[in-house]
Amino acid sequence: MNTATGMLCLCFFTVSMASLSDKATAQETRLPLSYADAQARLLDRSDAIDAADAAVRAAEARMEATRSLGRPEVEVEAQVLDFQKTLYLPLGSLEPVANAFGITDPLRFRIRRFVSRPIVTATVPIYAGGRMGAARAAATSRVAIEVANLDEASQQALAQLARAYFGRQLAAQALAIRQDVAEGIRAHVADARALEREQQIAPAQRLQAEAQLEQALREAEKAGADLAAADIALEGLLRAPTQVEPTTPLAVYESPLPPRETFIAAAMDNHPGLNRLEANVRLARAGVAAEQAELRPTVYGLAQYNLDRQDTLVTDPDFIFGVGVRFKLASGLGRRSNIAAARSTEAQAEAGVREAQVQIETGVKINYAQVLSAQARHALYGRTIAAADESLRVARLSFRELQGTSRDVTDAQLAAGRVRVEQAQAAYEYLDALVSLLEVSGQVDRLPEFLPHPGQTTGAP
Repeated sequence: MNTATGMLCLCFFTVSMASLSDKATAQETRLPLSYADAQARLLDRSDAIDAADAAVRAAEARMEATRSLGRPEVEVEAQVLDFQKTLYLPLGSLEPVANAFGITDPLRFRIRRFVSRPIVTATVPIYAGGRMGAARAAATSRVAIEVANLDEASQQALAQLARAYFGRQLAAQALAIRQDVAEGIRAHVADARALEREQQIAPAQRLQAEAQLEQALREAEKAGADLAAADIALEGLLRAPTQVEPTTPLAVYESPLPPRETFIAAAMDNHPGLNRLEANVRLARAGVAAEQAELRPTVYGLAQYNLDRQDTLVTDPDFIFGVGVRFKLASGLGRRSNIAAARSTEAQAEAGVREAQVQIETGVKINYAQVLSAQARHALYGRTIAAADESLRVARLSFRELQGTSRDVTDAQLAAGRVRVEQAQAAYEYLDALVSLLEVSGQVDRLPEFLPHPGQTTGAP
């Protein structure tokens, strides 16, 4: 045994013992979570979801504000004025008499007073040309847009969680497999040393086994680092105070998937992006109605009451009741051009909906096929693992009987580990494709329904 190999093995043994001790301590502080529990925790603690939810509440408050459109508006106005008024009164036929007394024609009166004007004014719209209906429809559409944004934020967060949760499970499986491979090669190195001492094999075969052990140890070390990174990512995503211990295994749902058409129908109903585009269409239609209302008159009722009838201006009435009509004859902005622009915006939104429907349906079909492919590919690894295990058993037996070489054993050991890692990766690829399918159909929250139940799981090496 050379010095480098001995040091590496000693280091690995020390790290393994330390990690076992740390693991025993960490197990007491870890937070065990099934995927369903992790999903509920994420929905409760995600800041991105909270932000989108706040936007929904703001849009709902604005929509609620439009419910009072059409009610009377009452204003109280108070003015304090330094008032002066000059009046001229013609004398007419009395002018000669007035002149005899030195009075000029016309008579001039000047009034100067310091007055206050407390006035209450109420107006109520009678006909607004469709403006109020357009405003309500626009506010409702903006709520729908924010709800779609919230759904999209939730779907994206859940998809991220699923990949992080089962990515951590993949990393844990890979580490366990790499450690098993290292232990298997370590046992083979011990056999090779014993045979070398008995001079039944050449030193080259022992050296080859030790070199493969070093490679296996490096792969196990890398797998451990990958698992640590996956733990950190999952802990941060769930805002967990300690490391999370996932309890739902990485496995493949063996039952047949629902028909593809059910996912397509769900996508047309639930996809947040499509719902947002459809809400944009309704918002654009409200914009058309608002622009058309600019060509129509406005009819309103008016009432005004002077609260101080004594200390008032000469020209101020005591009260006013009436109906007014306002109609804009000309505008510096082309109103019909604005209507044309609004209709084009509506057409653009409708075209976006049609394009999204095609893209979403295509995405469902592609992801559905990928799920089935990953499911079938994963099933094939069962036979491959059995063949690799048998090859390893034969290689070990042949080496002990001096019918095979050390390389045969280590190659078989590495191959058996590799095929198990590939099976775990296939299981993760299946989960990844399933998440993509559920995401494009707007139902990532249903992922727990597609996770295997006890007795239905495969894929745990």
